[in-house]
Amino acid sequence: MKNQEDKKINIAIVTSEFNVEITNLMLERAIAHAKFLKVNVPIVTKVPGAFDLAIIIKELLERDDVDAVAALGAIVEGDTDHDELVGAHISRKVMDLALEYRKPVSFGISGPGMTRLQGLKRVDGYAKRAIESAVKLVNNINSIKNIKKIENFGKTIIVE
Repeated sequence: MKNQEDKKINIAIVTSEFNVEITNLMLERAIAHAKFLKVNVPIVTKVPGAFDLAIIIKELLERDDVDAVAALGAIVEGDTDHDELVGAHISRKVMDLALEYRKPVSFGISGPGMTRLQGLKRVDGYAKRAIESAVKLVNNINSIKNIKKIENFGKTIIVE
């Protein structure tokens, strides 16, 4: 996955400490995958739980040295519907922040409705996809910003 014009992309990673046996592995895999893709990870930070991700994501998106944020977490099913509530609210807030700041926030949060074993099985997939998604979205946004529109006899021609 080549970066736009070989410019290094800066992805901040924020991860939840809740279900740490899952999220620490996710963080390790995400950092390793970012290194493999040759993107910078200038900031790694942790929050208590998935519900707490939004405020730190907002702070990171306000930084000029952050092109995207990868949010990592694991929402494991409990005895109540609490996991459903957390999952619904954080997923919506992550999208709202990405749109507000016009920067990608990739969603590497597994669950809700999963067991700890299912969470452990999903570590690699969610961690790697979070980094890959952030890189692809940064590259797509940069490409769109570089497109020039030309009107030619009533037809629109897109030139990169």
